[in-house]
Amino acid sequence: MNNEINVTEKDLELEKMRHSAAHVMAEAVLSIFPDAKFGIGPAIENGFYYDFDLPRTLTPDDLSFITDKMNAVISMNLPFLHEEMTKEAACKLFSAQPYKLELIKDIEDEKVSIYRQGNFADLCRGPHVDSTGKIKAFKLVTVAGAYWRGDENNPMLQRIYGVAFNTQEELQQHLAQLEEAKKRDHRKLGKELEIFIFDDEIGQGLPLWLPNGAAMIEEIEKLAVETEFRHGYVRVRTPHVSKEDLFKHSGHLPYYADSMYPPMDLEGVRYYVKPMNCPMHHKIFSSKPRSYRDLPLRLAEYGTCYRYEKSGELFGLMRVRSMQMNDAHIYCSEKQFEQEFTDVIKLYLEYFKLFKITEYSMRLSTHDPAGLGKKYVNNAELWLKTEDMVRKAMEHNNIPYYEVANEAAFYGPKIDVQVKSVIGKEFTLATNQVDFAQSERFELEFTNESGQKERPLIIHRAPLSTHERLIGFLLEQYAGAFPVWLSPVQVVILPIADRHQEYAMKLESVFKSRNIRVESNYQQGTVNNKIRLAQAKKIPYMVIVGDKEVANNTVSVRLRDGEQKNDLLFADFLELITKAIEEKTGN
Repeated sequence: MNNEINVTEKDLELEKMRHSAAHVMAEAVLSIFPDAKFGIGPAIENGFYYDFDLPRTLTPDDLSFITDKMNAVISMNLPFLHEEMTKEAACKLFSAQPYKLELIKDIEDEKVSIYRQGNFADLCRGPHVDSTGKIKAFKLVTVAGAYWRGDENNPMLQRIYGVAFNTQEELQQHLAQLEEAKKRDHRKLGKELEIFIFDDEIGQGLPLWLPNGAAMIEEIEKLAVETEFRHGYVRVRTPHVSKEDLFKHSGHLPYYADSMYPPMDLEGVRYYVKPMNCPMHHKIFSSKPRSYRDLPLRLAEYGTCYRYEKSGELFGLMRVRSMQMNDAHIYCSEKQFEQEFTDVIKLYLEYFKLFKITEYSMRLSTHDPAGLGKKYVNNAELWLKTEDMVRKAMEHNNIPYYEVANEAAFYGPKIDVQVKSVIGKEFTLATNQVDFAQSERFELEFTNESGQKERPLIIHRAPLSTHERLIGFLLEQYAGAFPVWLSPVQVVILPIADRHQEYAMKLESVFKSRNIRVESNYQQGTVNNKIRLAQAKKIPYMVIVGDKEVANNTVSVRLRDGEQKNDLLFADFLELITKAIEEKTGN
């Protein structure tokens, strides 16, 4: 069983090389801008970055100039030298660097770690490669804004991103992948396909779903409702706001306060917009006496939640402040736990097969004993017990997983499902969490077979994440060319001339009677131009009608990949597309 992350020596060397490249980039920037102020410069997946406070905005030409300076430092093969000094000496060394001085102030140790190459010194714990000559294939790719320490109240710095690999061939492959990523970027496709928009007057991280996006949301929610019905879930609805007392009762305050919108004061009572549905579901559970015969009770809701993510962490639909979560809470006995927990995992796999998600891994996120009472509920015994219950559930069902410490929810361990998109980005798409704290806090109980009162275990799961994150992922997964069941517009009818409009309107009416999402293009222009517009919208089926089709009650159908089928009986095509939608197959 895979319970550990396998980090190879080659991976570590590559990370050191990327970290070293960030230092060399900082030296190059300083040689161009002697008054530059430095933030931090870590290695990241596929490369590195460094944050700078500069006298002017960087341009693409600057990146080329910085690259030349970096190559000069690399060719000198300067050794990376480590030393330690007192905080007082470090403050003197970095007296002209306010961001470094702030970092030094936060260091608790008496000694400060420094790395030098040539005349350049940086505050750093390392490690690094032996010398600058060990830095191999790299490229500076972009500049972005980043608030110092991720806080929007701090200065906005310029972040230079670079990528680095062991060989030029690996670098070129990655750069090609970046080009593909630009084409598939969900923010770009979302705008082009009229799925969603953001508006500054409404606020950052608060998406507006356009009709095409709303159609997708309705399809995904319909999928979830039907699937969960088959799996024994019942659906509930809860309000968007709640009194502050509820979140104190649940323990989310003060643990979660930084991620919540500020409270509203109404008639002397403080209200919060809800950041999660959990406490309200617990109230529904406790609304009447429960017996072991009622369990497991699976309460599901696509509830809209609001979380105040930092501005610097917002990213299209992947990281937002308003989210519609595929939420559910399962209340079960301890002996039911393993079956319920693994059934949720199997539900993930059912969805992943439908969406053709093949690159994923299961991550068991556990607690850190040092965080008990601070970051985590202070009950060491229950932490160890529930973490072991999750391990056994995964192992008994032969589900591969790995462990990461200090990533649990504050109330219990969880399995996070990490997915990798076709453009190489990895993020959490689904989660399966154990909650051992809320039953006690809300005094939830059921009567067991012996007539005794017992606390239920709670499983909090979200296999389809949020509408926002899932649709962002699927936009990139399919490059906007969704399977027909999920496509915002499933059919577009293209009459060749005005005299064919009556027949087109008749077909449109039939499609609508079958709940097939259809549009018609009655605008002036050639049919070839209409086809190009439909292809740009990535509509699966283009139904072309002219004299022959009107006379024979047929259609000519062009697929978005260019394939065309002529002289199809309309009734046959109607059954074909209806079946494809109902069975959620391809086109």
